[in-house]
Amino acid sequence: MNNALKNIDSKIYNLIKKEEERQHNHIELIASENIVDTAVMEAVGSALTNKYAEGYSGKRYYGGCEIIDMIETEAIERAKKLFNCKFANVQPHSGSNANAAAYMALLKSNAKIMAMSLSEGGHLTHGSPVNFSGQLYKIISYGVSKDTGLIDYNEVQKLARRHKPNLIVAGATAYSRIIDFKKFREIADEVGAYLMVDMAHFAGLVAADIYPTPLEYADIVTSTTHKTLRGPRGGLLLAQDEKIAQNMNKAVFPGLQGGPLMHIIAGKAVAFKLAMTQQFKNYQKQIVKNAQALAQALADLNFTIITGGTDTHLFLVDLTNKKITGKQFEQALDLAGITVNKNTIPFDKQSPFVTSGIRIGTPAITTRGMKDQDMQIIAELISAVADNIDNIRKLRILKQKTIKFLKQFPIKAF
Repeated sequence: MNNALKNIDSKIYNLIKKEEERQHNHIELIASENIVDTAVMEAVGSALTNKYAEGYSGKRYYGGCEIIDMIETEAIERAKKLFNCKFANVQPHSGSNANAAAYMALLKSNAKIMAMSLSEGGHLTHGSPVNFSGQLYKIISYGVSKDTGLIDYNEVQKLARRHKPNLIVAGATAYSRIIDFKKFREIADEVGAYLMVDMAHFAGLVAADIYPTPLEYADIVTSTTHKTLRGPRGGLLLAQDEKIAQNMNKAVFPGLQGGPLMHIIAGKAVAFKLAMTQQFKNYQKQIVKNAQALAQALADLNFTIITGGTDTHLFLVDLTNKKITGKQFEQALDLAGITVNKNTIPFDKQSPFVTSGIRIGTPAITTRGMKDQDMQIIAELISAVADNIDNIRKLRILKQKTIKFLKQFPIKAF
């Protein structure tokens, strides 16, 4: 960061520096966070932030968009190549916007959507009553088996036959196993529903051919670009059918958004290029290895792992046997320099503001260069926090251990 911000607004400059310090000195285990490449950060902080560009390439409502058109076209072509699809829209400001656009492209208001329950692993935009999705559409929620924590496809099929939804959504924010997209497609076809896949969490794994692609089965695929994909914060829409793609584009603009964030779109283009490299594929493989190693190390320390493990970059920890809540543990871990988010577990008896679990993800620590063997150290730190949940002095000592451990893995982006 140069001195311009420091000279003009020292307060904001200092707060940004403090946030950089926090990121350096915390083990970042929030599954939806990552650390972007310096090249992505440069694109996002570029002169493109000055340009208004309502519309699409060749059809803008503002002049001076010749170069902007080339940038957005390049981002689209890279997204199509990366995910092997025919159509892409890189303008959504977020994953939530992408989901809203997908609904608008496929449905009329008050249509029926069947999606995963927020309390059992789904996303806010998959039908939560406090969200637009739950207020504008009729929602039928499916969940997981109480015995296994896995999606019960037979139950999903029964619900679909009973309610005849117009759209079925597959995808989750707190589900650690591979989703059977083929089975969802079969269910959708049986009841005459569209199929949408929200791959926001595992898009990077899909790009690296570690997680099955949903593009073979879904009518629309939505995603963010900032989780496992390791790009700037933003959304993405993908489709194979031309008519659906046209509706998708109309839903984004003029349906939901005005001018696209061209500096973010440039950052997306850079991230898509980086995601085509062998280095990125190796990184994605290590994310999963680290998640599996950390889940196993915590299980060995008497933590309960939902579904018994993970196939992806994340997993849920049930804290019931530890007699602590997710809220307590999140706060205590933060004091020890470990960042997680409290999370409901399937059939949770606690409220979403308290929870009985935490969600753990490995994208950011893998970006910092951590490997399988380092997961044992992290697991031991997490366990030590659980054992000293109310001991502030001990938690501060653990924070120093965390900082010492992290010196081996500097963040290179800033």
